[in-house]
Amino acid sequence: MNAPARDFVGYGRTRPAFEWPGGRRIAVSVVVNYEEGGESCVLDGDAHSEELNSDVAGAVPRAGRRNLVVESHYEYGSRVGHWRILDLLQECAIPATYFAVSSALEKHPEAARSIVAAGHEVVSHGARWIDYNRVDESTEREHMIRSLEVLERLCGQRPVGWYTGRVSPNTRALAVEQGMQYDSDGYNDDLPYWTDVGGRQHLVLPYSFDCNDMRFASAPGFNTPDDFADHLRRTLACLRREGNRQSTMMSIGLHLRLAGRPGRAEALREFLMSARQFPDVWFCRRGDIADFWRNKFPAAR
Repeated sequence: MNAPARDFVGYGRTRPAFEWPGGRRIAVSVVVNYEEGGESCVLDGDAHSEELNSDVAGAVPRAGRRNLVVESHYEYGSRVGHWRILDLLQECAIPATYFAVSSALEKHPEAARSIVAAGHEVVSHGARWIDYNRVDESTEREHMIRSLEVLERLCGQRPVGWYTGRVSPNTRALAVEQGMQYDSDGYNDDLPYWTDVGGRQHLVLPYSFDCNDMRFASAPGFNTPDDFADHLRRTLACLRREGNRQSTMMSIGLHLRLAGRPGRAEALREFLMSARQFPDVWFCRRGDIADFWRNKFPAAR
């Protein structure tokens, strides 16, 4: 299998003309990444410790050794951050999509049940939160099958969406092979789009790294909760202004160990409480967007 060809044009100057349900113009997708327990750790047979997306500045992989500080930061996400973000979403009455690493949720079944009970969507974020770029196709397929089976067992329903993040050239084709209705391993548009995968039309719901709390753990990035909230406000303001001409989509990425910290969670709450008052904004799950797009703009035959 090969990676898809590049497309520098997309919709071009003429974007699709439509309105989201209820005549709204901006679909806002809140994505919560549940990765805690799926990251690289020698206890799970990995060759090195985790290095990415924690508050441990300058962390580097330790070959054959644990990084207890990084591990502890990840544990905060499942022990505390999960419940704080879950309660915040309930308070704001906002449905979310959880990008769930199956081996992470497997370590905390109560969290899996709480996500489903709250009415949120569960998308597979892979069997492990690792870089699949150099993983061979057969191993990635095995991981994908296992992830879907585990999430179906934990959550009572098989995911219809996929997001790996650190993809291989085979990831999208494998997701199609497993019957996924959409994936979010794209960052190249503000609207869903159809793409050809092995002669089949497949739906992509682009994701975002700019409206994403991972920027607290990368440079250049967000230094304070106000940096994050202000970026979210300005993004929504721009999209609402453009929404006078064309409907669009906004993705917000959260991580339990990052946005789940009190100061950041409070800034996020203030933004969500304000944004949900706008009559032209539709807060929704990614599966809702996929269903809408499939009905409004069916795949070409």
